[in-house]
Amino acid sequence: MKSEEFATAMQAIEVQHISKSYSKVKALSDISFSVDRGEVFGLIGPDGAGKTTMFRILCTLLLPDEGKVAVDGYDTVSQMKDIRRRVGYMPGRFSLYQDLTVQENLQFFATLFGTTVEEGYDSIKAIYSQIERFRDRKAGALSGGMKQKLALSCALVHSPSVLFLDEPTTGVDPVSRKELWDMLGTLKERHITIVASTPYLDEVRRCERVAFFDHGHVQGIDKPDVILDRFKDVFNPPPPAATIVSDMSSEHEDEQPIIDVHHLVKAFGTFHAVDDISFSVKRGEIFGFLGANGAGKTTAMHMLTGLNQPTSGTGTVAGYDIRTQHEQIKKHIGYMSQRFSLYEDLTVAENIRLFAGIYGMKDREIARKTDELLERLQFSEHKHDLVSSLPLGWKQKLAFSVSIFHEPGVVFLDEPTGGVDPATRRQFWELIYDAAARGITVFVTTHYMDEAEYCDRISIMVDGKISALGTPEELKRRFCQPDMDHVFTYLARQATRTDN
Repeated sequence: MKSEEFATAMQAIEVQHISKSYSKVKALSDISFSVDRGEVFGLIGPDGAGKTTMFRILCTLLLPDEGKVAVDGYDTVSQMKDIRRRVGYMPGRFSLYQDLTVQENLQFFATLFGTTVEEGYDSIKAIYSQIERFRDRKAGALSGGMKQKLALSCALVHSPSVLFLDEPTTGVDPVSRKELWDMLGTLKERHITIVASTPYLDEVRRCERVAFFDHGHVQGIDKPDVILDRFKDVFNPPPPAATIVSDMSSEHEDEQPIIDVHHLVKAFGTFHAVDDISFSVKRGEIFGFLGANGAGKTTAMHMLTGLNQPTSGTGTVAGYDIRTQHEQIKKHIGYMSQRFSLYEDLTVAENIRLFAGIYGMKDREIARKTDELLERLQFSEHKHDLVSSLPLGWKQKLAFSVSIFHEPGVVFLDEPTGGVDPATRRQFWELIYDAAARGITVFVTTHYMDEAEYCDRISIMVDGKISALGTPEELKRRFCQPDMDHVFTYLARQATRTDN
């Protein structure tokens, strides 16, 4: 029987005075809001605002310290089994089993909910049919867009009435993100209630209403444009000043390129992941390396960083041959992945010392530069804090600073700002500009097209080839598009590979 106290004809979710603490940290404080049946409702806000804690309470994965929640008319504490049969949950990391095939993942999730793929097929047909021909492929071998479709299919296979999406498009290219939200539009037509969090402003605007979370409180609930305007300092901060970067890149105009690639190919059997690319990057330049999931950019980056060798072609990084001197390359570059590359169970200072030691720095130099770095980041009082205790944005800034601690000639950043709010991303780009001003070349991949506008030059890969190369202004003029998001979408939709 439903909880009559909460059940209403119009509301799918009712949250009343919810609070939740982790030790001394107040993650949520007196949260109240409601979501109408069939509504697309957004939970938005900066990192550490409490959004994921709220999702876990809504999905019955966490119990609140205070307050009550009803989902589809059922109480999340006393009737959690009823709720779990009625909701779907898709977290940012897709929740897939990487070593199971597409079909095995789907069968596993169907079994969890006491159903079968056959019984639930009508619920997922529109989405699953797009990847069904790859049902024998392991999930770990899928592109980001395909993982996204599989994860959504797994969340829908038991025909839920409410769907929870906690930053489901993090690390996914703009075209695949648009496709996901188009799919959500079809779910709304079936009167499924959708609650989603996202750091992407174009996705925020596709919600009907949003709740803005900050420091565990709801600061406002309204239509997206109203909230985005009211809190524009968080969601639309001014772009970082880039004038010094342009000056630095021109200073090195006559020098040998720090990255120089000619006819680079990486083949896996008959499949050419990277198919004859050539380009060069100047010292002190911020070079954007863009492409849809599956376009080949990660494979290319692995060759440039010495993690993989090319099938054919030539190239140098920091003066070292990518075919024969990959160990030397690793010593003279910095690298930061989307997962930040830090050790969560070590302190801030221990992480710095570990990576500095790997790069052969002397103890006295490490000690001096550590104090300087912590002061510059305003982390001095957190020197002995475990990295696991830091907010996402802090981890991000620390990981980048560690990656260039040894002053490399070039730093490779592989989607470093995935899932991070606009204000924190702006702070991160200030660090990038500062590094470029010191002569460090920044080679960055990103799925945020506003960040593409911050680069000196950009290349866009499609089907393993570089389809466009130039400054943001040059590319917008060449393709007659108003911004980089439209340029990227125009080129990415020309892809012919069938497994993206």
